[in-house]
Amino acid sequence: QVQLVESGGGSVQAGGSLRLSCAYTGYTDSMYCMGWFRQAPGNEREGVATLDGDGSAYYAEYVRGRFTISKDNAKNTLYLQMDDLKPEDTSMYYCSAFIATVSCLDEVGTTGYWGQGTQVTVSS
Repeated sequence: QVQLVESGGGSVQAGGSLRLSCAYTGYTDSMYCMGWFRQAPGNEREGVATLDGDGSAYYAEYVRGRFTISKDNAKNTLYLQMDDLKPEDTSMYYCSAFIATVSCLDEVGTTGYWGQGTQVTVSS
C-alpha cells in the first residue's frame, strides 16, 4: 500500500514562491511514475509535473520554466518548487504515485495513489 502526505501549501502573493513536499511510503520503482496534479473546485484535474522511472521530468506548459519537480530517494520525499506564482496557480495540489499506460504527465491523477492534497492560494 502506497501512502502519500503532502505539505507546504499556503497563501502567497503573485510572484512569490512555495515548495511543496510529499512524504511517501510503500512506493517502489515498479510504480514508475510520480508527480503532481492540481484541481480547483468545479475545475478539471490538471497535470502539473511528473517524474518517470528513469528520472526524466515533464511539465505542463502552463508551469514550465516556473516549477521544478524533484525527488529525494533517501528521504522518500517528492518536491515541487513553485516560483513566480500566478493567481491562476491557485488550487489544491496532490502528489501521486502510479503506473502509466502511455504518458506519466497525461495520466497523473487518473489512476494509482494520491494524498489528501495541500492548498495553494496566490493573490494578485
